Amino acid sequence: MGSSTRSGAVARARRYVTDGDFEAELARRVSYRTESQQLPASLPHLERYLAEEIGPAFAALGFTWKTYKNPVAGQGPVLLATRIEDAALPTMLGYGHGDVIRGQDALWTKGAGPWVTKRDGDRLYGRGTADNKGQHTINMAALRCVQAERGGKLGFNAKYIIEMAEETGSSGLHDVIRAHKADFAADIFIASDGPRATAERATIVLGNRGGALFDLVCDLRAGGHHSGNWGGLLADPGLILAHALASITGPTGELRIAAWRPPVIADNIRASLADVAIDGGADGPAIDVWWGEPGLSGPEKVYAWNSFAILAMKSGIPEAPVNAIAPVARARCQLRYVVGTEEANILPALRAHLDAHGFQRVKIEQPDEVGRFGATRTDPDHPWAKWVKASFETTIGQSNALKPAILPGTGGGVPNDAFQDILGLPTVWIPHSYAGCSQHAPDEHVLMSVCQSAAELMAGLYWDLGAGKTP
Repeated sequence: MGSSTRSGAVARARRYVTDGDFEAELARRVSYRTESQQLPASLPHLERYLAEEIGPAFAALGFTWKTYKNPVAGQGPVLLATRIEDAALPTMLGYGHGDVIRGQDALWTKGAGPWVTKRDGDRLYGRGTADNKGQHTINMAALRCVQAERGGKLGFNAKYIIEMAEETGSSGLHDVIRAHKADFAADIFIASDGPRATAERATIVLGNRGGALFDLVCDLRAGGHHSGNWGGLLADPGLILAHALASITGPTGELRIAAWRPPVIADNIRASLADVAIDGGADGPAIDVWWGEPGLSGPEKVYAWNSFAILAMKSGIPEAPVNAIAPVARARCQLRYVVGTEEANILPALRAHLDAHGFQRVKIEQPDEVGRFGATRTDPDHPWAKWVKASFETTIGQSNALKPAILPGTGGGVPNDAFQDILGLPTVWIPHSYAGCSQHAPDEHVLMSVCQSAAELMAGLYWDLGAGKTP
């Protein structure tokens, strides 16, 4: 047998995708109906995915594995697989999630429905292909390719989390990690979730924006009253709430609450985003360039600034309106915020703003913890961030057209604070999908071209982890 090489490991990963093994393995995993939003009926499927599919797959790689019961009643368990080759070697902690959103079976127009993978050109359809079964399947295969090329060794220690409650806000994950910190301890966190900046460009994400979820409620009386008999005499909670919401941003979306505006974007963050483009693909929406903070580029608005959104609102009975002044109006709202925003002051600042503008009748209510996550970031100049970038450049070549995109944080929500704040790890996310993948909608899919690129990059990265020149 010839000597093992980095290029050999990368080639194995390429063949894993091009020869059909990836599709076969992913098809088996997609067939598990792991809808974490369909609890409690789906809980047995969440448990089976780990016990029948993921645990044995890690065991075949020489990992020991165990599951932790979720401390949040009814939520899916957390698996940790561990392989320690030498205590002196660096330890990587990986992550993925095996739960998916609702299948939305009746709404699919492409593929063969949510629970069967179906290829159509470059697209592979199925629920979880992008979020996140396809992504952790690629990473697990890349580990296998490095082992095969290195004669059964990785050359580093590896731990890997697969949780089953990410789509319900990673309920219980933080508590599990906090209670078993020694089990999850590592030197570097490297994981995959979410989309690349563009499909064609390898992307390194160093954190995520936080998400503060809250309701604004104007509740004035019990029951509705005839709008002809009482209009002009009774205050309309829908109008009051609409004015309150409109006071939070300007007419083009810029924030008007001073405490919600983050610090000035650092020079190295601006530099990392200077050549980034946001492209949702052919099915993505057109960007409203006039919306958001003036003077910022699109990537700066998404990855380095705060944004306010009204997720849902209701006054009266929208599906069956009647001639009545509604008694109550409610809006579910969210502030996406970056590192540097004072998290503890988000709601107090909102309360002060509403009071100063005469909206004392509008209450702030907090829903359950699901939907909240803290803002985190590993600095682009951190040694591990630079090391990952160098590994990518070795795999793809140092052509400017293929230079990796460096994002300070993902626009979406991932439980990065569990790893950065609780475990104290530098964190690097390497997404294997693209923005037009329909990950939370019918017709979810991955691009096979992206999957091939991702498998090659991860095999090269894992090879470099075991080559003895890490930070």
